Amino acid sequence: MPIITLPYDDLEKLTGTDKDTIIKRVPMIGADIERIEEESIDIEFFPDRPDLYSVEGVARAMRGFLDIETGFCEYDVRPYTVEISKDKYIDSVRPIFGCAIVRDVSFTSNAIKTLMDLQESLHWALGRDRKKVSIGVHDLSRVKAPFRYIAADPDFSFVPLDFTEPMTMREILEKHPKGVRFAQILDGFEKYPLILDANDNVLSFPPIINGTLTMVTEQTTDLLVDVTGLSNEVYIALNIVTTALAERGGQIEYVKVVNADGTESIPLDLSPRIKVLNRSEIYELIGMELPVTEIIKQLNRMGFGARELEDGYMEVLVPRYRADILDNSDIIEDIAVGYGFDKIPAVFPMNATVGKSHRISEISSDIREIMTGLGYSQVMPFTLTSDRVHFEWMCRGKTDDVTYVMHPISEEQTMVRTTILPNLMEILSMNQHRELPQRIFDVGDVVINNKNGLHLAAVSISPLANFTEIRELVDGLMRERMVEYEVTESDDPAFMEGRRADIIVNGKKIGVMGELFPQVIVNFGLGQPVVGFEIDLMD
Repeated sequence: MPIITLPYDDLEKLTGTDKDTIIKRVPMIGADIERIEEESIDIEFFPDRPDLYSVEGVARAMRGFLDIETGFCEYDVRPYTVEISKDKYIDSVRPIFGCAIVRDVSFTSNAIKTLMDLQESLHWALGRDRKKVSIGVHDLSRVKAPFRYIAADPDFSFVPLDFTEPMTMREILEKHPKGVRFAQILDGFEKYPLILDANDNVLSFPPIINGTLTMVTEQTTDLLVDVTGLSNEVYIALNIVTTALAERGGQIEYVKVVNADGTESIPLDLSPRIKVLNRSEIYELIGMELPVTEIIKQLNRMGFGARELEDGYMEVLVPRYRADILDNSDIIEDIAVGYGFDKIPAVFPMNATVGKSHRISEISSDIREIMTGLGYSQVMPFTLTSDRVHFEWMCRGKTDDVTYVMHPISEEQTMVRTTILPNLMEILSMNQHRELPQRIFDVGDVVINNKNGLHLAAVSISPLANFTEIRELVDGLMRERMVEYEVTESDDPAFMEGRRADIIVNGKKIGVMGELFPQVIVNFGLGQPVVGFEIDLMD
């Protein structure tokens, strides 16, 4: 789950109350406080609430929850003054396109960082690592309308973000860190997506990289937001980004899209979705008879609009940025959150049982205590992954012990992991904006030859990471577990030759440790040395 950094000065200004009140109450809306710093707080939000992945979104939710500003938040949207045309070839490459303009935004360095963090969090939560959704934000003053969204020849060149010299799109995929990281998304296409202005200046090469020309700075006031992808999550991301910018005083403006066949559309839609809710549904799920006035009050606190109809029915206005509201049960859950779970009477279960801890739970608990004591933070990545991440990026050959998903929902979730290290490398890749060193671990399930196993893996990234560090970590772990072990030379290609070792217990290999191979580090888009280990806890 994403961890969002919220600067106190921004949070207090946008919420309208002090940080102590926010810190005390924010867990009640479905969040875990990860750490409290001197200037900011880090909060972990559930993946189903991408609207809370920014300080602006959190402030909006807290204003309602704290009864500072309740009810449906309606944003004024001005008519379009800018249009973007799509050529006929782009629909076969990256067809779904959303865009909007936000003017008169006041940026600070914190605001820019928050915007960039929101983009990356949405790329992960909605975009399946940019495949389904990718977002670009551009300084509108640096380019000239009208704009074009086209499928361009790979030899088209421009200056990408973070570079100073022009590169062709083909070269970007081969040499630019972002290009190398996301090149697989465009595998098999003869032309690549490109957004140009009236003078053929490049705004974006989605889903890879923006042009350096439109980079957002503290002097930027007017923004063009583009979102491209393969699914309707594109429009959810567009709603979330534009409304977050509006929370900073920005004025949203429609953009007209002209399709190749001459038809026109307006991608941005902030009108509420309308649901009808009955009191009986609420009683069935919560177990309490709440009056209609109380239900409407709690709906308003949670950012919905609501009014009473007849016979216990209510009309509920659902904001477009609330991607988690799929049916009435989701609305009822928010009513319970607003009312307070602590106020719902507890009921003893009808059946009495006696339970005890499972052996795997006991092992996992002991491991977590040891690893946190050794200075590592636990993460919980997905157990589903892909051949590309699991084998290709780790420079390991594909094995026959893999369990594949029969009907995967995406190319990123086609198999069940057999090792945990690739997941941890992905998390390091997604947290490059955070300070070093980063030391993380996971203890969890793997599936090998259709059988469940329990593995522990840990990685550390910093300029000084080396074999000695990871050997000391394994020594400390084994000492705490009172397990004697030996090391022998390893041939695992994920690690550097001469700086890797197999972990042996009772004459049997249970794991491996060492310095990650440089190509592995590059494959995950990282720029610092990484060390790590992984062991089988059930052997």
